[in-house]
Amino acid sequence: MRRQPLENLGEFPTTHWSLVGRAGSDDLAAKRKSLEQLLTRYMPALRAHLVLRKRIPPDRADDVLQGFLTSKILEQGIIARAEREKGRFRNFLMVALDRFHISEIRREQAMKRRPDGFVAIDEDPDMVRSEPAADRAFDVAWARQLLSEVIRRMEAACQSPPRPDVWGVFQTRILAPTLGQGEEEPYDSLVRRYGFTSPAQASNVLMTAKRMFIRTLRSMIGEYEKNQEDIDAEIADLFVILSQSSKTDTANERPDAP
Repeated sequence: MRRQPLENLGEFPTTHWSLVGRAGSDDLAAKRKSLEQLLTRYMPALRAHLVLRKRIPPDRADDVLQGFLTSKILEQGIIARAEREKGRFRNFLMVALDRFHISEIRREQAMKRRPDGFVAIDEDPDMVRSEPAADRAFDVAWARQLLSEVIRRMEAACQSPPRPDVWGVFQTRILAPTLGQGEEEPYDSLVRRYGFTSPAQASNVLMTAKRMFIRTLRSMIGEYEKNQEDIDAEIADLFVILSQSSKTDTANERPDAP
């Protein structure tokens, strides 16, 4: 089977804030599809924020998320109020969720005080801004979800047209060792498996796979960040978060010293 030229692999378009823009648009079909993509990407992080940071029981957290999606995202359309100039979109979502949760607590308290159901306390729309908000549980869940989707897209791109060598080299030399799923496969073994002419050719394919991964990552982040500097900052955040998470996981697995 003829291989696709290496230079043609991984050419993904960058559409800055395209998902956010479509999710806040008046086109119902585009809005529904974009919202689905956004929510799939951020729901695990938002849920982790509620359960691990806010100490909300999982069942209650699911109810809060459902209410947030129905009331704020679908009915009130807060996505349309997200502005690139005011900060990162993931912070905007987390702040909006926190404001909604506070509003719900106040509403429930008011309902207990006012049996007639009159509730005067509600969330001020101006309070929903993308202000910085540090939350490790949210960031780790976001980073892992983002990485998972990047890997999925890259694997799919290597299947059409088929380039099992690019995906296989990346998986065995980068993914498996990084994710703790095995050791790096020697280049000599890769030469035999994929019919490379030499270890040097296998190394070149690996470099191509790395560039493809970065292009996929940049394209995905470009769907909700506005410019190259913001994309670079988001990638830097991603690797810092994943690195810190890996160190924490390793420390937690280490037996206690006597």
